[in-house]
Amino acid sequence: MTDHRLTALSPLDGRYADKCADLASIFSEAALIGYRVRVEACWLRQLATSGHFPALGTLPAPLASRLDSLAEVVGESAVRRVKEIERETNHDVKAVEYFLREQLAAAGALPAQLEFVHFACTSEDINNLSYAMMLADARGSVMLPLIGEVVGRLARLAHQHAATAMLSRTHGQPASPTTLGKEAANFVMRLRRAAASLGRVELLGKFNGAVGNFNAQVAAGPQIDWRAESRRMILAFGLVPNEYTTQIEPHDWIAEYCDALARADTVLIDLCRDLWGYVSLGYFRQRPVPGEVGSSTMPHKVNPIDFENAEGNAGLANAMLRHFAEKLPVSRWQRDLSDSTVMRNLGVALGHSALAWRSALRGLERIEADGARMAMDLDAHWEVLAEAIQTVMRAHGIAGAYEKLKEFTRGREIGVLELRAFVAQLGLPDEARRRLESLTPTAYTGLAEALARAV
Repeated sequence: MTDHRLTALSPLDGRYADKCADLASIFSEAALIGYRVRVEACWLRQLATSGHFPALGTLPAPLASRLDSLAEVVGESAVRRVKEIERETNHDVKAVEYFLREQLAAAGALPAQLEFVHFACTSEDINNLSYAMMLADARGSVMLPLIGEVVGRLARLAHQHAATAMLSRTHGQPASPTTLGKEAANFVMRLRRAAASLGRVELLGKFNGAVGNFNAQVAAGPQIDWRAESRRMILAFGLVPNEYTTQIEPHDWIAEYCDALARADTVLIDLCRDLWGYVSLGYFRQRPVPGEVGSSTMPHKVNPIDFENAEGNAGLANAMLRHFAEKLPVSRWQRDLSDSTVMRNLGVALGHSALAWRSALRGLERIEADGARMAMDLDAHWEVLAEAIQTVMRAHGIAGAYEKLKEFTRGREIGVLELRAFVAQLGLPDEARRRLESLTPTAYTGLAEALARAV
């Protein structure tokens, strides 16, 4: 048989299938069916234990056991059966309802009891909780751990190279030195904040009927506190109840979730571009992989493909995530269906995002800092000490400090001897003069080392 990955339309299910298997288990059609079955089963179980409806009665042990199993695990054969039913109904959620009816009837449910499957529900009551659980599982088991791995790798780099001096480049030009560790630490802190923002997003759910007012529920049981029953249902899934909705939960929280993930992806893009540049400058060497080819014609090349792959996939993810954030909160009146087909692509966006983070991790594992190359670059740019000299001059009240250094250094290559001769004639106090004369680009890193070690 032909490998299905060779004929897949999406590279997530083809070329990158092995790298996206964890998300496929959350966002696939089979997974969505499983979440829907779980929601339907849990609702029936809640109704059965509430005692509100004598017609539902007390479920006998075999029936209760079957209901419990449906609320926990949905196997491959069950998914196939739901899809068979859907071919007849042409409605995916109704197919889940009919599947549950079949299963429970086989376990001994009475016709009157079966009428409480999907009781007073609109499809979106089932769907919104299913998608919320999917996004919760993806965040907790895949996305936040991946971001955490990158943060951990960068933190180790920050500590290892806290004191490794490196030439900065502002506007692409030589600037005041930093350390490699401090530059890694900058991204550690940015990504920690981004991960915290993603983790703080509240995952909301609604369970309030066709237009959000509990119309059918009140008609069937006016004496029941349906708001309390709804909250109990939603909280059981670890979600936050949203009582103010139309037929659909308005998706504002999904927009917030997508925006938060996109912001993390944007920081990742910035990281990958910086690392790509440092590889190009020779500040990082890449460990070659035996058997790997860098170029089809230039055998010497070891290309920074992991950082390039990460940048490309993060950009693709963000294009989708930002579309979701703009599109999903907009619905005509009480409901239109344009969100449905879009929501099915949530896993695609997170798949590209996960690919990006995994590629970045692979790239980070392959690079080694070249301290000698960084030191050589620093030694070629003594003019970067102009900032230190003019600031010391200012501190001692020497007029025109900036202008004098500008005239001396701007657009020129300045060596150590020229710089020390310039310092010697400034008329600084001996202590300040000696301090500047002993200063080197490698030593001019301020508190960079301490900041790097503090992350």
